[in-house]
Amino acid sequence: MRVFHVDSARTWRGGQNQVLLTAAGMQHRGHRVTVVCQAGGELETRAREAGLDVRGVRFRGDLSPGATLALARLLRREPPDAMQLHDPHAAAAGALAARLAGARLTLATRRVDFPLRGGLSLWKYRSTQGVIAVSRAIASVLVSAGIPSERVRLVYEGVRDRPPQPGGRELLGELGVPRDAPVVGNVAALTGHKDHATLIQAAARVVDRLPEARFVVVGEGQLRTRLQAQVRDLGLERNWVFAGFRNDLDRLLPAFTVFCLSSHLEGLGTSLLDAMCFARPVVATAAGGIPEAVVDGVTGHLVPVRDAAALADALVHVLRDADTRTAMGRAGRQRFEEQFTEDRMVEATLGVYRELHGGDEAR
Repeated sequence: MRVFHVDSARTWRGGQNQVLLTAAGMQHRGHRVTVVCQAGGELETRAREAGLDVRGVRFRGDLSPGATLALARLLRREPPDAMQLHDPHAAAAGALAARLAGARLTLATRRVDFPLRGGLSLWKYRSTQGVIAVSRAIASVLVSAGIPSERVRLVYEGVRDRPPQPGGRELLGELGVPRDAPVVGNVAALTGHKDHATLIQAAARVVDRLPEARFVVVGEGQLRTRLQAQVRDLGLERNWVFAGFRNDLDRLLPAFTVFCLSSHLEGLGTSLLDAMCFARPVVATAAGGIPEAVVDGVTGHLVPVRDAAALADALVHVLRDADTRTAMGRAGRQRFEEQFTEDRMVEATLGVYRELHGGDEAR
């Protein structure tokens, strides 16, 4: 097939990694793939480095006439068999460009479980031939908003299967973490729905019982200053590390004693999948699609959203029990292999193309 993958983000987060993995996986299988993305953005750089055909355009929000017209011209000049729109701004520009150019098969991807508002937010998903939801929770949000259920397809996100890289404890040492300290790790943008505020409240409770515990948060975002102030107010400077954005997670994440995600809204959470790949036990909130990845009591513990006390209790239990950590890590690794690999995601996405395309070209 001739496939376009469209994404508007300038920065690098889990969604952009999903675009890159999907596009590269399809090209590896012999399909002709083009990534249309934000000119000058991180995805453009990484996709070129991966050997993909890349077209940079200027996306400027939902109402992005420049990007829409550029994409429409590209669709007329090199009509694809399928076009997948990977984020909300791309969905708006892509849906309109597809109408202008008469594109054959256009699908949107929804990765977040935020409620859909009406107007343009709803139109851009209703205007495509199908919507890929990365969790059942997101599929439910889409149908509740008025997207016909027969046009929604479930494809779980996946991450690359790879061995942990050595040197994680040394990296933690460089961040000021004592060598023998138990470490609660978190990988998430510092945004409201990731709810680091509740994790900080839980950390204060954990440190009361386990003073040697350390919390390492990997990610950047607009709430960093506010969260740093909360850490200071609770006297957690010794126990908390803001590690910023990092490119060495394959070394750092395997060194975490337990992985924690405290979101109050979450589509699925690809950082959870990375943790499971590296056989890390997980403590997370039961938000959105997280319970579809984490099996409570088997691969980790799930707690209610915005419940600092329950989050702290679950963390202390896992930190204190080595046998539990080992068993949960192994079970998480097995669940990752069965459900959340990159290969499974790529094959399932191609399956959606085949079904909606109505032919054999995607085989």
